[in-house]
Amino acid sequence: MRNLVRVEKENKLAIVTIDNPPLNVISKNVFKGLLEVFTELEEDNETVAVLITGAGDIAFAAGADIKEFPQMMGNPNMKETVRESHAILNKIDHFPKPTIAVLNGMTLGGGCELALACDLRVAEAQVQIGLPEVKLGLFPGAGGTQRLSRLVGNAKAKEIIFTGDSLNAKEAEKIGLVNKVVEQGCGLIEAKNLASRMTRHSLQALSRIKKAINEGSESTLEQGLEIETNLFEEIFQTEDVKEGVSAFLDKRKPAFLHR
Repeated sequence: MRNLVRVEKENKLAIVTIDNPPLNVISKNVFKGLLEVFTELEEDNETVAVLITGAGDIAFAAGADIKEFPQMMGNPNMKETVRESHAILNKIDHFPKPTIAVLNGMTLGGGCELALACDLRVAEAQVQIGLPEVKLGLFPGAGGTQRLSRLVGNAKAKEIIFTGDSLNAKEAEKIGLVNKVVEQGCGLIEAKNLASRMTRHSLQALSRIKKAINEGSESTLEQGLEIETNLFEEIFQTEDVKEGVSAFLDKRKPAFLHR
């Protein structure tokens, strides 16, 4: 599985690459590789942010491995299979560090669902992104119906999923599906630049920001404020807040310890 999902580290940043040629489809083994990698990175205090991309320049990930679909038909354990996919993408969604999907080619079906589980998405200009499952008589089953609607709104999500049509990068940016569009071949550079503006900060703060937004967005305002209050109390017990305040008063750059 790990030969399908590679990891490189540089400057507090981990770069996760799906390497399943030619189209980097999300097979069961790719899912297992992602689970293994993110489990390891969660415990790695040297890593403050994670980028996910696809090998080559054709696809970020061009969907699930359709060759695996026949064994799912009439499978009495079908729900467990789906829940396993949900669990892995949920782990990425709730991963306690910023994640950026670097879309460097086709981002379809399961690939789109993986991108949706990340915090941010940077797309190269040539990218096509969508959820075409309806064209096979299916619909997105790895969180696509839920995460897309929360990101772009119900009506736009229904349009995308009902038609199965792909969006180009600029169209995706316009509706908030991707954060930024860059020239072909520049996605990883832009994502690294963006991540560098995060990795200089405290992981203790970043993880709580993510938790507050993720959990608060699915709560009432009052519940969200309570989540924020609890996390704000926690952050004042960390070594990093002491360092941050001291550095500000001393007029120097902070050296966060991420604890």
